Amino acid sequence: MAARVNVEPEVRTTAGVVRGSREKAVAVFRGIPYARPPVGERRFAAPVPVAPWEGVRDALAFGPPVPQRGCATSPVSSGADEGSGDCLTLNIWSPDLGVAGLPVMVWIHGGAYLEGCSANPHYDGAALAGAGAVVVSVNYRVGVEGFAHIAGAPNNRGVLDQAAALRWVQAEIAGFGGDPANVTVFGQSAGAGCVAALLAMPMAAGLFRRVIAQSVPGTYFSLELASAISATIAAEVGARATVEELARVSPSALIDATSAIIQRMPELVDSWGPMALTPTPFSPVVDGDLLPHAPWRALADGSARDVDVLVGHTRDEYRLFTSRLGSGATEEQVNDTLDRLAPSPDGSGDYRAAYPAATPGQLYELVNSDWLFRMPSLHLADARHVGGGRAWTYELCWSYHPQQGAAHCLDFLLVFGTLSLDEVRSLAPNGPDAVAEAIRVSHHMRTDWLNFATTGDPGWSPYDPATRSTRVFTAEPTTRPYPEERSRRLWSTHRFDTLDLSGKEHLL
Repeated sequence: MAARVNVEPEVRTTAGVVRGSREKAVAVFRGIPYARPPVGERRFAAPVPVAPWEGVRDALAFGPPVPQRGCATSPVSSGADEGSGDCLTLNIWSPDLGVAGLPVMVWIHGGAYLEGCSANPHYDGAALAGAGAVVVSVNYRVGVEGFAHIAGAPNNRGVLDQAAALRWVQAEIAGFGGDPANVTVFGQSAGAGCVAALLAMPMAAGLFRRVIAQSVPGTYFSLELASAISATIAAEVGARATVEELARVSPSALIDATSAIIQRMPELVDSWGPMALTPTPFSPVVDGDLLPHAPWRALADGSARDVDVLVGHTRDEYRLFTSRLGSGATEEQVNDTLDRLAPSPDGSGDYRAAYPAATPGQLYELVNSDWLFRMPSLHLADARHVGGGRAWTYELCWSYHPQQGAAHCLDFLLVFGTLSLDEVRSLAPNGPDAVAEAIRVSHHMRTDWLNFATTGDPGWSPYDPATRSTRVFTAEPTTRPYPEERSRRLWSTHRFDTLDLSGKEHLL
């Protein structure tokens, strides 16, 4: 009898051999550690390179995320109370281990800097890998563990984790068929905020060639604001926000404390400023060291000038959040939101003049969409142009959901090809046509993202403030001037920068 041939793919890394699996035409490796577990004295420290192992390590299952609420594979969700676990892992989908020089796409998930894990089935990299890229997804620390300002600990630990994963990619990805000189980092929402932070961090120089930032949040915190937030969360557990005191507090207790503060955040808007109106108390900290400046200023000053940037947003960004809250906003809510978020002292009148037919609910959604995602994304392209680099912009306008429209998160579902066609079929008013459209739009976006990662050209003209050439994804994509002209004009003189206490922007 002939010996059984082992068809399971194996790759030797610096730390040891990993064994993955074959799923159709793609080799998949899950749960590869890129750093040591952030537990014990490493809990709030910068990531440390992974220790080597003997023999062959199975890479068949996703590694656990940092403890959090809302992720089915999280230690906290399954009842664990202590430690962060072996959470600093990554996953790889490769279309061909036997070739060299494939483009590499490293995915940074979102989740409000509070939650998220690479085990999410919507982040499955098989479709992108099947189209010709080596796809990597990364677990990183979130919540207090990754983003709280803690005395005695480095800031932006979650972003430091991502940088450590990118260093691992530089050292190891050639063994999986990828080209370490052609790495594109892409992320959405908080993931896009981290991607933009990486562009502004000197320590990340040389780790990637291109970035794709989908729905960049406009929130980066000063040390003073981050300190006030961390102190308030720590006080919930009777501690100060120091490594010494928080090391004695379980991750789940800090998660509970964070949840309690999130419920109180709207009451703190007069001291914490407009970030208190967002769903999260965390954002990257502009500390003048690891992150010297907020991304808009850093890019305008020429940071990472040689890194190409593809940046954009969905049309109805905030619809996802308003649909969760139920019916439309009241006039009082709209007036208060416009007063706090609109870009000029007479923002309420400006928005009402620009959108005279808008209902109160539509105005509420518009100003939140513009302040939190749409204008920060557009201004990042402007900053890249000012700084002498190249940028491309897009907007997703296609939708299948009558209530949510082209809402936050729809773009990454289309790029990964993980949008449920059964859901499209059941919810879309135009039935079967919407399924065909979903497949078509998904193909167009995935192809454009892959073209950008491969060649640096997604297929349309780079952004220029004079023409504002933008790829608009509808049932059939078009390239035209940036569609949200009314909002663009309202925000044209506004400068996004570091958020400080009392809602003032801090120029660091």
